[in-house]
Amino acid sequence: MRAALTALLRRFARDTRGSISVEFVLVMPALFWAFMASYVFFDGYRQSVLNLKAAYSIGDMVSRETEAVNDTYIDSMAKVLSMMTRSATKLRISVVRWDADDNRYYVDWSETRGFDAPRTDADMLEIADKLPLMPHNERVILVETEATYEPPFAVGIGTKHLDNFVFTSLRFGPQLAWSDS
Repeated sequence: MRAALTALLRRFARDTRGSISVEFVLVMPALFWAFMASYVFFDGYRQSVLNLKAAYSIGDMVSRETEAVNDTYIDSMAKVLSMMTRSATKLRISVVRWDADDNRYYVDWSETRGFDAPRTDADMLEIADKLPLMPHNERVILVETEATYEPPFAVGIGTKHLDNFVFTSLRFGPQLAWSDS
């Protein structure tokens, strides 16, 4: 019995007859899915990198300001973010200060475009472990962005939320002021 089964398997392995069309029908769906999945994975990572680079760029631009910023400036940063990422995004820019006497972070000012609310002092308790260690009264600019990635093809990846949390030191002054005008 075993010898017959072995002979049958050897004969099957040596047989070179076949139909290309049948092989094509068997292999093509898997090959097509792999091609589409590769595209979706690449596109998702590309969008994630675009969002992160845009957040760092905005943090760098804001950190170089020597004049007070206002609503028009934040609106411009939101437009820059949308242009850089080529998608609908949310933006929140905050200036955060460390107070060593109270052993906590405080918000000097916070502005948002698309997020529900600006950052408050109460929020700082929740995100304190994400912020850097700083000397007393040192400030950082916190740039938060959020975008949603919708895959172009259904290959097993659902909608992804791309969140970025970037902080940048001020470059030319001790603080970045806010102007209501």
